[in-house]
Formats: sequence, C-alpha cells, structure tokens
Amino acid sequence: MTATTALSAPSAPARPAAGRSPAPAARRRAALHWIAVHTVAIAAALFFILPFVFVFLTSVMSDDQALSGDLWPTEWNWSNYADVFNTPGFLDWWRNSLMYAGLGTLFTVCSSIPVAYALAKFRFRGRRTAMIMVISTMMLPPQVIVIPMYLVWAQQLHLSGSLWPLIIPMAFGDAYSIFLLRQFLLTIPREYLESAKVDGSGELGTLLRIVVPMAKPGIAAVALFQFFYCWNDYFGPQIYAAQNPGAWTLSYGLESFKSAHSVNWNLTMAATLLVMAPVIIIFFFAQKAFVEGVTLTGVKG
Repeated sequence: MTATTALSAPSAPARPAAGRSPAPAARRRAALHWIAVHTVAIAAALFFILPFVFVFLTSVMSDDQALSGDLWPTEWNWSNYADVFNTPGFLDWWRNSLMYAGLGTLFTVCSSIPVAYALAKFRFRGRRTAMIMVISTMMLPPQVIVIPMYLVWAQQLHLSGSLWPLIIPMAFGDAYSIFLLRQFLLTIPREYLESAKVDGSGELGTLLRIVVPMAKPGIAAVALFQFFYCWNDYFGPQIYAAQNPGAWTLSYGLESFKSAHSVNWNLTMAATLLVMAPVIIIFFFAQKAFVEGVTLTGVKG
C-alpha cells in the first residue's frame, strides 16, 4: 500500500539551480532589442555623418582625383586649405561674416530680453494684443518688405553696399527671439522677482541680477539661433552687399568661389568645410545649453 502511494504521487517540479542565468528566450529578446535600437541609431548617425565625410575626403584630394570616382584620397593634399585661404577676398568674407553674426547676435539678444521680460512678467492693458502682434510678424515673409526696406536703406540712408542694413534692425528686437525668451521667462517663478523687489531692487536690477542669470539656457538658445541665421544668411547680403565684393559674407562669397573654381571640386569642398566649421564647433560645445533652452521654452505658455 505504501509503495503504490509513493508511485502514484506526482513528482515536484525541478527548481533551477542557484545562480543560473535567465532563460534563453529572455536573453534572445534582450539581444534583439539591443540590436534593433542601436541599428536604427547607427543608421541615423551614418545618414548625417557620411555627407560630411565625403566633403572632407574630397577636400584633400588632388584636382584630377576629385573629378574621378574615387572615394578615398591616394595622397592627402592639405595644401588645398591654404589655397582657399590665399584666395583673394576669402579672409575679408570671414571678417564680414564674423562681424555680421557677432553684432547681429549681440544686438538681438540685448534688445529682445527687455521686451520678452515685459511680455512675460508685467501686467498691463494690451499685453495679449502686443504678443499677438509680435507673433504675427513672424508670419510675414521677408520678401514682402524687401523692396520698401531697400529703398529706405539705399536711397534715404545711403547704406547700400554694406551689411549695416542687416545689422542695425537687429538692435530693435527680433520676433522669434522675443517669443522664445518670453516662453522661457514664464517658467521663472514670480516669487523670485517679488523677493528681489522687497529687498529694494528695481525692475532693471531685478532683470539683470535675477532674471538674466536664471534665463541663461534660453538666452544661449536664442543666441545660437541668431548666430546660425546670420552666418548662413544668403538672401540679405545678396540684396544689400552684392555690388561691393568687400562686404560679401562667406555664404555669398562661396557662390562666387564655386563659379571661379567650377572644375576644382577639391577646393570647393575645402571652402565649404571651412564655412561650416565654425557652426559645427559652436554647436558641439554649446549643445547642452541649446537643447535645455529649447526644451524649457515649451514648458509653460
């Protein structure tokens, strides 16, 4: 009787040994997930990086090899970059681009911060209407006002043939910069401003000592946007500085360089890389502040 009971009793399930690794199916799923995620990331990275690699490799090729189907240089001609710098006018284009982008960014930031601060923190009649007017100007294409603006700057102020018609208006604010800064300043608690005023600080002191230090990510994002816009601007210099080669920027001068070296693709690629280099370097070192500023501008509306 005892033997029969022992034979009919179900056996207990075997327990996995201590320290045994997870099931093979779970490991396979984790491996496939890792491969899928990183494959998409690698493909996206290659999609953006390969054009820059092609430009760089072509820029160090010889004249004959640049016109062939080779993808890898047989010899590295670093002298191509020296030839580009020695091109008449290229250094002037660099200087003009730095002046245009530097002054334009400085003027835009300094003039947009007070307006954004007023729209974000002040309570006055017509504030919403003023904000709607600022946003509406962003919808107006620049081609609509280019003719009357050119007549003012060229015939009334006689500033054609220079970059000042593009730089001076930035001292009166920029709608897109005002909008971004206003959205960022809305995220700053009003208690900080009230505490500063209790301590005897005026509006200007509160702006400079409290608001500006707390809004550094937003200011950095606006400054980068404006710098990139001015550095890459082609339409503006074409309108106001086309008749004066001494006032050309890199974006406009590169078209002339390409026409003069239409068969020297190595020099054209070297010049293109030199034009892109400052933007890439600045974004590489400032991307943390840039991403943070752009992200926080949409927190509160």
